[in-house]
Amino acid sequence: MHLKSQCSLLLKVHKPSIPIFFNTKINLNPQNHQNPETELGEIDVLNRLNQEKDINLAVEYFKSISNSKTFKHTALTYRTMIEKLGDECDFDGVQYLLQQMKLEGFSLSEDLFTSVICCYRRAGLADRALKMFHRIQDFGCKPTVKMYNLLLDALLDENRFHMINPVYNNMKTYGIEPDKCTYNILLKALCKNNRIDGAHKVLVEMSKRGCSPDEVSYTTIVSSMCNLGMVKEAKEVVMSVVGDFPMGSVYNALIVGVCRDVDLNEAFRLMDTMVGNGVTPNVITFTTIINTLAVVGEVGLSLAIMAKMLLRNCKPNVFTFTSLIKGFCTIGKMEDACEVYNKMTREGVPPNVVTYNTLINGFCSVGNMQKAASICLEMERRLCLPNVTTYGTLINGYAKCRDVVRALETWNKMITQGCSPNVVVSTSMVDVLCGNFMFEEAYNLMNNMNCSPNSAIFNAFIKSLCSCGKMDSAMKLFHQMGNLANLTTYNELLTGFSKVNDFKTAFDLITEMEQSGIGLNLATYNTIINMYCDNRTVNDGLKVMAKMVVKGVKPDVITLNIIINGCCKSGKAEVACQLLESMGRAGLRANLVTYMGLVHGLCGSDGVEKGEEWVWRMVDDGVCPDKGIWSVLAPPAASAATTISISIFIPENTTPPPIEPPHPAPLLCYSHNHVLQLHHHLSYLHDHHE
Repeated sequence: MHLKSQCSLLLKVHKPSIPIFFNTKINLNPQNHQNPETELGEIDVLNRLNQEKDINLAVEYFKSISNSKTFKHTALTYRTMIEKLGDECDFDGVQYLLQQMKLEGFSLSEDLFTSVICCYRRAGLADRALKMFHRIQDFGCKPTVKMYNLLLDALLDENRFHMINPVYNNMKTYGIEPDKCTYNILLKALCKNNRIDGAHKVLVEMSKRGCSPDEVSYTTIVSSMCNLGMVKEAKEVVMSVVGDFPMGSVYNALIVGVCRDVDLNEAFRLMDTMVGNGVTPNVITFTTIINTLAVVGEVGLSLAIMAKMLLRNCKPNVFTFTSLIKGFCTIGKMEDACEVYNKMTREGVPPNVVTYNTLINGFCSVGNMQKAASICLEMERRLCLPNVTTYGTLINGYAKCRDVVRALETWNKMITQGCSPNVVVSTSMVDVLCGNFMFEEAYNLMNNMNCSPNSAIFNAFIKSLCSCGKMDSAMKLFHQMGNLANLTTYNELLTGFSKVNDFKTAFDLITEMEQSGIGLNLATYNTIINMYCDNRTVNDGLKVMAKMVVKGVKPDVITLNIIINGCCKSGKAEVACQLLESMGRAGLRANLVTYMGLVHGLCGSDGVEKGEEWVWRMVDDGVCPDKGIWSVLAPPAASAATTISISIFIPENTTPPPIEPPHPAPLLCYSHNHVLQLHHHLSYLHDHHE
């Protein structure tokens, strides 16, 4: 199995214009065209032009009848041909025909120029549409509010905000009064730039000019306010205009904002308010709430809302069903997810690419790659083409299963289908290759990407190299990254150098981090402390721990385990005990690993009795001892007395407690006093155990 080279994307090149110039010596094929002697009507020419799919044949036909005596082109046939050329992005041909119409004395209408502006808009050429707009008076056509609105909307679609205000001012200069559509475009432009204050001023101006804001106006501003986290203010805006116009989409925009904050109680209240104000919730309302419930795993409530939806004769759509499928996938109930899928197909709702991707991701999450692949095949059978997300999800799933062969097959299929991988998919593929020690292939893939590799790809590669101890190669990549190197990069390298005991290079990197202004996080401090503890310099580790507390970085259970294990290995079990007690007072809960390291250290230095004492504390703390603890207290060579001593922990006629996973560390909330106490205690431990 080999990795197919990534195909380059086709570059957008200027499309050669279709020759449109009229030639009086046209050799027509009678099989393709009507007899030139037969008189044609406008409807005949329009039908032929509209039915012709091949633009070259349409142009040839248009030219042929232009040079015959059977028909003289009308404004409508010119417009039809101009629109066909515009759809093919042949704007040189469009300009030629406009000039030809002018020479023939046609009056160029508003509808014709709006069609031309729309063609430029569809092609993403709003700047050329603006140039065309400035020339319309040369063709005897005066600008209208409709033309201005189309032009403003085209500029907005391409985020050319700096051009919008001059066009609007030009509109007012010509004495053309903005209408409701104009103002709504301006509102959208301001909201896309997070200019809520400016949007409110536009609402005021609308009212002053007798152009009352409508549902579109308030939907735009409420949606933007919610996106900026101003949900409370958005609700006040909604309540101030209730009853002024149809409010369905405005309420929906507010419910979307509330659901984004996962405030479901407020969402339910808003839906009740809608009904109370005579506004009927629609499929968007219900689907928004169903989707939010599904995201948080409340699939039961999602089904209840869907039942309520059906009682109101509101039919679920593909997004409703997909939200339910996502909910079941989130909690790993894939059979129920498939049942929802089957139900939607039975009810005639065709699944879309998002539906299939959700199912595929669900099966990948539970490790059922065979079913995930079968869903992809089902997707193709239903003529729903997989996209980059589909292939990326499958590759990521195979990566987790360490199935490099199928990951490569999926990659090659994606390339063959002409689907260009994005950075996320490329990162997953690099991870797969590196996980199977195919570093050369990973490097070639990274260097042949359509776009420059980002820090995530470099970091994935560096992490794999570090895990294999290939630190020279990792450092070469690090230097290749340049300014892309971030905190994650440094942490991966520090972990790698720590594993190979190259502490000098590791500390050089730490110095470089500090000089570059890259702040150290918890993972960095844990790695540094671990290096000191592995090097039997636990006092330096305690210094670093004190420093991190002062800098506001809160130690976690991993920090605690590292330092306690280091103290015990250095014969400082008593220091470990004091530290554990101090951390406990600061709200940090020890887990099984913590107690295992401590008990092992105490038994090695102070005897089994001290270890037994901490096992009692461990039980009181709600952490169940496992076989590892018992083996430390009662090794095979232990005396019978020790065995009897340990047996007091296990009541008669019972079995030892089952092995349980370590308790997760709770979210820490250190008070200022806790931080000061912990720093003082760490300093005391360091000063008294030099």
